[in-house]
Amino acid sequence: MANKRSSPHPGLRAAAAALLAALFPAAALSGEGAVDLSRLTPVPADQPIPAADFFRPALLQEPKLSPSGTRIAAIVTASADNHLLLVYDVKTTRYNILGERGDTDVYDVQWLNDSRLVYGLSTQKLFGIGLFAADASDITDSYPLLQYCGTSVIAIPRADRLSPLVWNRVDEIRRPNGDMGAATINSAVLSKERGVNLLTAVDYDAVIQPALENNDLHIEDHYPIPPNGDTLQYIADKDGNLAFAVTSRGGILSLERLEDRTWVKCPINMNDWTVFGSGNKPGELLVRPPHRKGTPGPLELLDSATGMPGAVLVDDKGYEFDGEVYRDPVSGVIIGATANREGPHTIWFTEAYQKLQATLNHSFPGLVVRIIGSNQAQDFFLVVTYSDRQPAIYNWVDFRKHATGRFKESAPWIDARRMQPESIIRFKTRDGGLLDAYLTLPAGTSRDHPAPLVVIPHGGPWARDYWGFDPEAQFLASRGYAVLKPNYRASPGYTWMFPVNDQWDFVKMSLDVTDATRAMIASGLVDPARVAIMGGSFGGYLALKGVVDEPTLYRCAVAISGVYDWEEVLRDRKYDYSKFDPWYAILLRHLGDPRKEPAKFDAIAPVRHVDRIKVPVFVTHGGDDPIADIGQSSRLISELKRNNVPYESFIVGSEGHGMQHFANRVEQYSRIEAFLAKNMAPQGP
Repeated sequence: MANKRSSPHPGLRAAAAALLAALFPAAALSGEGAVDLSRLTPVPADQPIPAADFFRPALLQEPKLSPSGTRIAAIVTASADNHLLLVYDVKTTRYNILGERGDTDVYDVQWLNDSRLVYGLSTQKLFGIGLFAADASDITDSYPLLQYCGTSVIAIPRADRLSPLVWNRVDEIRRPNGDMGAATINSAVLSKERGVNLLTAVDYDAVIQPALENNDLHIEDHYPIPPNGDTLQYIADKDGNLAFAVTSRGGILSLERLEDRTWVKCPINMNDWTVFGSGNKPGELLVRPPHRKGTPGPLELLDSATGMPGAVLVDDKGYEFDGEVYRDPVSGVIIGATANREGPHTIWFTEAYQKLQATLNHSFPGLVVRIIGSNQAQDFFLVVTYSDRQPAIYNWVDFRKHATGRFKESAPWIDARRMQPESIIRFKTRDGGLLDAYLTLPAGTSRDHPAPLVVIPHGGPWARDYWGFDPEAQFLASRGYAVLKPNYRASPGYTWMFPVNDQWDFVKMSLDVTDATRAMIASGLVDPARVAIMGGSFGGYLALKGVVDEPTLYRCAVAISGVYDWEEVLRDRKYDYSKFDPWYAILLRHLGDPRKEPAKFDAIAPVRHVDRIKVPVFVTHGGDDPIADIGQSSRLISELKRNNVPYESFIVGSEGHGMQHFANRVEQYSRIEAFLAKNMAPQGP
C-alpha cells in the first residue's frame, strides 16, 4: 500500500467521488454576471454567444491511449478552471476522476503500462508541485514520486516502462545551474509492492543532496550531468533511453551525445540546426538543416558523431519543415509526420498508414483528421477531428469491429454553424517575400458592407499562426470584427525567404505586419477608417510599435503582456544572469550591445516614442509574469499618462504570462470588447 501519510495532498482523494457531470457548477464572472458552466450545449441560435463560451477551458484535452488500447487518460476541466485527471475504460465505459479543489491542476499525463500512469501537478497555473503516480484501476490511490524538484518526464523506456526517464531540477540558489541531471525512477515504487519513503521536504542541503548521493530519491539510475555547459534539454532515443543533451555556455548552444555513460561533444553547431528529436538509429538525430536563403529547409536525418546529413524525410518546395513526427507504437520507428504549411498537412511513409489516412478522411468529411495514437496492435486508434469552425472532437476508430465512435468534444457549447470560416490569404512584403495570413470575416461582410478590422500579430517572434479553430478570432467575428492574423518573417515555415539575420530584425517584422494590414485594406472588404491592432507577448510589442510607426493607420491598440524596450530586457537579464539562463548572452549576440548601437535599440523601443501615439491604448499584464516583466507595462502606462495618450489597463497581480485563470481571461476580453466598441465606432460624415 502507498504511504498515504506522506502525501501532502488529501484533496486528491477527496475529489474522486465527484461525477463528471457534477464538475461544472455555476460560477459568477464579472462583466457578464452569472455564467452557467454546467451548460454543455450551445446557447439558442437567437441569443448572442457569451464571451465566456469562447474562452472556457476545454472540457477534455490531451487524451492518450494505454499501450493495449483498453483505457484512455485525459485532462478534464471542473468548475471554472480546475484541470483533473480522467481515466476511461473503453470496454465498460466507466471512468475515474482524480483532482484537487482549489488552484491546482493535473498536467502531462503519461501511460507507463496498462495499469500505471504518471502525471504532474501544478499550483496557481505557475508552479510545479511534483511528479505523481497512480494505479489506473483506482487513481484515487495516488502518491508522489518526486516533489519540489522541478521534475519532468523525458521519455518512457520501451524495455522497462516502469522506470520512466526524468529530469530533476532545483532552485539555482541551492545548487548552481539548478540541474540534478537525468535519472530513471526505480521501478519498485511503481510496482504493486511499493512502500518506499517519499520525498516531501524542500531543503536541498539537508534532504536532496544526501538523498542524491545515497541514490534514495526513488531513483534507480542517475546519469552524469553534461560537463561542457549548462543543460537546456535532454533527448531520448527512439526506445526511450537517454541519448543527447543540449547545453549552453555563454549563449552558444552545443550538442552532447551519451556514449558509455560519458558525454561527448558533437561536431554540430546547434545555433544553426533545429532538432525535432532522435532518429531511427543510435546516434541519429531528426533535424532541419541550417538556413539557406531561397531554399526551404527539409526534415532530414543527421549523424551526431560525424555531423553528416542522412536521408531526407520531408521536402516541401514552399515551406521549411515545421511540425512533428509520428512513431510506430511498438518499434519507435518514424512512420509519418505532420507539417504546418498554409494549412495542416500529414505525410505517411508507409502504404498501410497512407490507406488508413484515406479511410479516416472519408469517414470524417470536411474535417482535418489526425491520428493521436493507437494500441500496439495498431487496430484501435484515437483520432482528433477539427476545422476552422469546429473545435477539436476526439473519436475512436476500431478496425477490428469496423466501427467509429465519438469519445468527447473539447467544446460542446460551441455551435460550428454559428462560427465563421477562416480563409488563407497571401500578402507581399516590401522586399519581395510572399507570406500567409489568416482572415476571419464576420457574417454579412462584402465590399458593399466592409467590416472593421482587428489585426493580431502572433507572439514569439519565433512562433507562427495556424489554420484551425481560433476562439479569439471567432469571438471578435461574433462581435462584428474582421480578424487578420499575419505570419511575419520570423515565423517558422517562412524564414527561408529572407536573410538569416532577419530572424532578429524586429523593425522588419513590424513592417511585415503593416504590409499585411495595407494589403487587407486594399481588398475592399474592411473599413480603412476602422482598423485596430492587438497582440500578446511579442505581438504586444508589435501592436505598440504599430501605433508608434503608423499613427494614422490604426484607430486603437491592445497590448497584452508585451515587451516594449529591449535594452531594458538586456539589463534585467544581465542582472539576473545565471549559467542556466542563456538568454542574456543570446540576446546580446543577436541584437547587439546597446552601448555600441544606441540608435538601433532606440528604434526597437516603442515605449520611448509614446509621444507619437495618436490613438487610445489598452494595456493588460500579469503581475507574476516570468517571461515579460510587469515593469514593461508599468513603464508603458506611465509614459501614456505622461504624454496624455488615452489608455485603459487591466493588471492582475496573481497572473503569469497571459491570463491563465478563466475568470481573469473572460474579464480581460470583456474589457477589450468594450474598449474596441468605444474606439472603433463608425466616424461621422
